[in-house]
Parts: sequence; structure tokens; C-alpha cells
Amino acid sequence: MSDLTETSRHARKLAAALEPFAGQVYFSPECHANYERLGFAPSPGSLGSGELGGVAMPEMESYFTSRGSVMGQVPGEVVAAAFGVFKPAVVIPAVTGGWGRTDASTIEAERTDGALGQLRRILGDAPDGVDRAHALLIRATEPLELAGRPLFAGLRAQAVPDDPLGAAWRHADMLREYRGDAHVALWTTSRVDACEIGILTELYWGLPARSYSRTRGWNEDDYAAAEARLESRGLLADQVLTDEGRSTRESIEVETDEACRPVLDALGDDIDELVEILRGWSSAIQEGQGYPAAGPVEMAEAAAGR
Repeated sequence: MSDLTETSRHARKLAAALEPFAGQVYFSPECHANYERLGFAPSPGSLGSGELGGVAMPEMESYFTSRGSVMGQVPGEVVAAAFGVFKPAVVIPAVTGGWGRTDASTIEAERTDGALGQLRRILGDAPDGVDRAHALLIRATEPLELAGRPLFAGLRAQAVPDDPLGAAWRHADMLREYRGDAHVALWTTSRVDACEIGILTELYWGLPARSYSRTRGWNEDDYAAAEARLESRGLLADQVLTDEGRSTRESIEVETDEACRPVLDALGDDIDELVEILRGWSSAIQEGQGYPAAGPVEMAEAAAGR
């Protein structure tokens, strides 16, 4: 990351430290159990192995419905628009099915309960630094504008848990979605569509073509058409990023970092303290198999450090 601007370095290290702590909600066995009680299918399996049986992967109908629930009981088209990278033809029927099982306020409550259940199981009720992290995360989210940030705005509308760990998680989730909302806004205005950004991103991370993005619902015909479009624009050649393709994808990431400048300005010199606390928690969560050992932010960091 030596060639990055100061803004990008700080934005990315915060995102990396934050990700397992905030994103563990999608792998929490407590969440999966809550969703099963609402009538959803169980986790389809685990990633990795070990004493705890590996990281429990999300079941997609409950994933789309629970994450989207913060925006209210909206149709699948709205969830597909907000999430951005998923194939709408996969999202829309999943959300329709989800709303046939439950309502937004119910599944949002189960989402929060399950997320906090896993955090307390792995970290305890009051992990080291919780009061300070809570205060800094509130400071980081308070000045953020709602415009163009649907998932961040939806989370801001939710009740904040009344204990420091729960409140810290809620604000961390807000920051995660704030960056995600900004990222979607930027690539959708960069002549890149949802399947194309998946291809560009996995190659940018150093992954094989048509690998990670397959979890977003795309099929071989989708990939072939998207790759042809990228090749016609000089961004891809034989499933390898061209120099222009890599520059295009990196520019989207840099602009995403810049969109997070209000967060960095709010934290000021205290960002390193927050990152240190979050890194400790996130490492414990990964060691406790509450989040994959190498998530998307780690892959992005590795790509930036080439």
C-alpha cells in the first residue's frame, strides 16, 4: 500500500479492521438459528474445518431479507438495487420468498440478536477497549450524510442496542454499509455493470476469473457476455486485466476511499487507536470461526500491496 494516498491508506486499514467485527452477522450460527425459527433454510454448509466445525455460510434467502430489512419491507427490486453486485433475477424471488415467511421488523430484530449473540460468545460481554471503541464509532458515524446511502440510512433508522458492545457493532455496521453504498454509487457511474464489476474485482484481487463473483448468482452466459463487453472496452484480454482495466478498477477503489473522508476527518488522529481495538476483536472473531479467515477486504489489501 506504499503508493496509496494517506486517505486511501487510512480508509482501507479502517475497512479491514472493521470488516470481521461488523460482517460476522452473515456467518453467525446464532443468526442462522434465529432465521430457521422463522421458516428459512439452515446454513448450507461451512467454510473450513476445525473444533467449531468451520465458518457457517449464509443461506441466501435469509441473507437478502435480513440485510435488506433495515430499509423496511421493500420489494426485491429495491434490495437488488441497494446491494448492487448480485444478479437481480436471484435477489428478487429470494426477497419475495422471505417476505412470505416474516416481516422486516421481525427479521431485523433476529439479525441484531444473532449478531450480538455471536459477539458475546467469542469476545465476552465487555471486551478490552469496548467503551473507547463505542465512543469513537459514534463519532465516526455522526457527521455522515444520508443522501445516496440507502443501507447506511436504513441502519441509522434502527434502534441502537443499549450496551456498549451492541452499540459499537451497530455503528460498525453503519460504517461498513456507508462504504458499500459509496462503492456501488461509484462503479455504477463508471460504465461498469453488476456482472462486470464482479469480474474486474476478483481479477484485481488476484483471484481466478468467474470464481468469487459466482456467489452473486451469475452464470456462464452472463460471464461470457460481460467479458466480451469488457474486452471491447480494452479492460480485459483473455480473462486477464489490461493495464487500463487495472487502472479503472483501482480508480473506483480510490474514489470509494475518498468518499469515506468524512469518517476519517471525524476520527482524526484517533483512527489508529480505533483500528488497533477493532483488529484485536476481528482477529478473535476469525480465530473463533465467526468470519472467514480471508474476507473481501483482506483480498483488496493484498491486491493494493502488490
